[in-house]
Amino acid sequence: MPRTQHFKRLTSLLIGFGLVSSAAAFCGFFVAKGDSHIFNRSNQVIIARDGNRSVFTMMNDYQGDVKDFARIVPIPVVPKREDIRIGDPSIVKKLDAYSAPRLVEYFDENPCAPVLMEDAVPAPNSGIQPSATSARANALGVKIEASYQVGEYDITILSAAQQSGLATYLRGEGYKLPPGADAMLGGYIRGGMKFFVVRVNLERFDKSGGGFLNPIVLSYTSEKFMLPIRLGTLNSPGEQDLTVYLLSPYGRVETSNYRTTGVPTDQEVPLLVKDQFASFYRHVFRRAYERQGKSVALMEYAWNTNGCDPCSSEPPTQSELKAAGVFWKQQEGFSNSLPLPAAGEAPSDQPKPVYLTRLHVRYTAATFPEDLKFKLTDNQNTFQGRYILRHAYTGTDTCEATPSYKRMLRQRAETQAQTLANLTGWDVNHIRARMGQ
Repeated sequence: MPRTQHFKRLTSLLIGFGLVSSAAAFCGFFVAKGDSHIFNRSNQVIIARDGNRSVFTMMNDYQGDVKDFARIVPIPVVPKREDIRIGDPSIVKKLDAYSAPRLVEYFDENPCAPVLMEDAVPAPNSGIQPSATSARANALGVKIEASYQVGEYDITILSAAQQSGLATYLRGEGYKLPPGADAMLGGYIRGGMKFFVVRVNLERFDKSGGGFLNPIVLSYTSEKFMLPIRLGTLNSPGEQDLTVYLLSPYGRVETSNYRTTGVPTDQEVPLLVKDQFASFYRHVFRRAYERQGKSVALMEYAWNTNGCDPCSSEPPTQSELKAAGVFWKQQEGFSNSLPLPAAGEAPSDQPKPVYLTRLHVRYTAATFPEDLKFKLTDNQNTFQGRYILRHAYTGTDTCEATPSYKRMLRQRAETQAQTLANLTGWDVNHIRARMGQ
């Protein structure tokens, strides 16, 4: 494959009529899901965290000529070669499909007969950088802490004494830094951060067959539980979407420096949504994001990975979770997780569950001026973005309950129309017309 070829971007719910006024459990017939590929410029990251150890899987959403690809990620430590590997893109797709907001449908019972409710192989180490490069780095106050070859990537870990020296060095190496990058790099330097610098080795990329860039998996131990996002805002054409899949043995993971709240959920909507769920959910998310002031992490899913209800895909297996970065011994079957360890206490080595939290962040430099910081919690309450279709009974049976059932259907249709308008901002009269009201 020629070097100039563009690679492919990888991105790829229950209210019963009769004696039941609300759902007793999450169930129903799965219809559709709103996974991350329905959003433009959507980045995806998996983070598995226990104690002070984190394993990151970073999915590249870069679109363009691979020779221009580069990524600079501030990190708190210098990782070893064995802490960096190529990931499996199917794992990201798996967690995305499993945790995506979903649509389910229910069918009314006959009102005349109501029913009572009862690891990749490491590449050779590239060794030290050429002496000329090292000398130039040293002269600019930049230290090359380590350099590695991992799959199609050349990775360099840098530290620096000052922002001007680091920026000059990076530009001299061919990295295109956008306006404002120098000052932002300086802030990370003052915070004691290192820099994980990635670019594509074109020769190895071509030999591998090209086509797409694989995710990079990075693990390290640090008290800092965070995800740098600010550098990515400097050359962004506008709002960016970030989906973070957070894996923990204890419960939900939340942002500590921004608010975390759930997307609107358990809402009954008209049947017309069935054929346009992607567009529907894009509008639901945007309206929720704007109502929350555009500076909030919206939770789309939180559940023990041993199950789901309703499931939009099969739950991830233990081997898939291990590939996603889970490094603790996993429990078999359902079980409550262990309490959070006390401050400074090392995580135990006994089997633990895996709890998945899916956070969706839409950000700009103005709305998210700080990098994302996270905190582990022991909140094990389940949550999913879930939207409900209700089909009317279509049989011909008639009885004393028939007139009241038909009145209820008219009232329900109006409530559904108003709910859809409120969730999306769509015109309620247009919705009514489409529903045939």
